[in-house]
Amino acid sequence: MSTLTVDKTTRQAPDSTPRHPGPRRARPRTGGRILASKAAVNGLLVLVALYTLMPLTWLLLAATKNNADLFGRPGFGLGDFNLFTNLGDLFTYNDGIFGRWLLNSFVYSVLGSLASTLLSLGAGYAFDSYDFPGKEKLYGFLLLGLLVPATVISLPMYLLASKAGLVNSYWAVLVPGLVSPFGVYLSRIFSEGYVPGETLEAARVDGAGELRIFGSVALPMLAPAFVTVFLFAFTSSWNNFFLPLVMLNDHELYPVGLGLFNWNATLTQYPEQYALLITGSLVSVLPLAAAFLCLQRFWRSGLTAGAVK
Repeated sequence: MSTLTVDKTTRQAPDSTPRHPGPRRARPRTGGRILASKAAVNGLLVLVALYTLMPLTWLLLAATKNNADLFGRPGFGLGDFNLFTNLGDLFTYNDGIFGRWLLNSFVYSVLGSLASTLLSLGAGYAFDSYDFPGKEKLYGFLLLGLLVPATVISLPMYLLASKAGLVNSYWAVLVPGLVSPFGVYLSRIFSEGYVPGETLEAARVDGAGELRIFGSVALPMLAPAFVTVFLFAFTSSWNNFFLPLVMLNDHELYPVGLGLFNWNATLTQYPEQYALLITGSLVSVLPLAAAFLCLQRFWRSGLTAGAVK
């Protein structure tokens, strides 16, 4: 049996001469591209913001002018500052009818939106928490209401309100706005993410009834959902035009949007209403802006609730 021996002294030492690395590839300079893309995106956002705010800017400037400056100066040009004079004339014109319209809009929007939001939250909570026969079919049928424009069902609602004797009354505008398929959909989504089933079961074990569970346990958890659904309902009700146009005949029951529309229709007969119409349009926008600014913290937290789950 032969043994293979290796002489360690004959082994060659590894080459200790330093090897000069070859020319490195120049890394692509992405910093300039990133800055260019940011500048392009920011520039586009600025253009969109200017385009969006341009009508509001024109309205704000026009509300400070009298009738002579409205027609004698450019649209974005400044004239004599008459904003407070226009506001005083607005709320005193025709025995203060604009203030009545504004109050009507608050009644339709605030009270109607509160009732609609509570009903939507209750329905969404029920669809999420309870099992009953035909639940998903009923839910799908309810969502079909999202596909039907409101103007299509205005005439059937008018016929129903006429049979019930509700035409030309506050109820003719309040009752149809109580049902909101989109609000029910949002409420169910929020309930699935905010209300744990274990918490409800613990409340039932403690002997709480279903109404108390909803009011004392589920409803506080659904506070972001309440604000989000309320803002959608408030905006929709405040801008509602066709339903009051169909349901109401008494001008003292008009919301502010329908009242301004009537002023606009009679401008040829009453040209002094130009400044009043523009000032009233500015005033009618302020409640919507105030609602979003005051409730935006709750609204944004509600919209991004499921983003990190």
